[in-house]
Amino acid sequence: MVMLWSLQKARPLWITNLQEDETEEMEGPQSPGQLLNPALAHSLSVASCGNIFSCGAEDGKVRIFRVMGVKCEQELGFKGHTLGVSQVCFLPESYLLLTGGNDGRIMLWDANSEVEKKQKSPTKRTHRKKPKRGTCTKQGGNTNASVTDEEEHGNILPKLNIEHGEKVNWLLGTKIKGHQNILVADQTSCISVYPLNEF
Repeated sequence: MVMLWSLQKARPLWITNLQEDETEEMEGPQSPGQLLNPALAHSLSVASCGNIFSCGAEDGKVRIFRVMGVKCEQELGFKGHTLGVSQVCFLPESYLLLTGGNDGRIMLWDANSEVEKKQKSPTKRTHRKKPKRGTCTKQGGNTNASVTDEEEHGNILPKLNIEHGEKVNWLLGTKIKGHQNILVADQTSCISVYPLNEF
């Protein structure tokens, strides 16, 4: 469950069950990991605008929500990891989203075009269009997304794909000496640093 809380009233204002989204997904072709990886929320990150947040889940899917008053609406959902998404982190002052997974991969997504598109056209929707669904195959050593990933990720493609090799326990996008970097903690005693030169 993902909940939006009222701290004044100490009760949730909005609740969504990620398992319901998973039930819809199972109606189509199943991948071997679907039955073993329920949609348990692992990590949340709020964009600097304050009304967009992302959720990484055990089913390998990333969901992006928009807060509208006392309700939230899912704006986007895409799958990029073969195992659970252990960490999500928006980079400061942007809709660039870092994700880290139990599959040892770190990915950078640009949700800006999708989020801005929805923000500029505030039409009421009575029927929500289901995002494209797909299964993910591991790309050993590949640091660039291919065009064939479009079916897998819907309308959003990863800008960067790093094969870290260890389960990602924590990640953060930060500037070090004026350059953007990704800090990653895994199950070892070391912190890894990856440069984000072009972002």
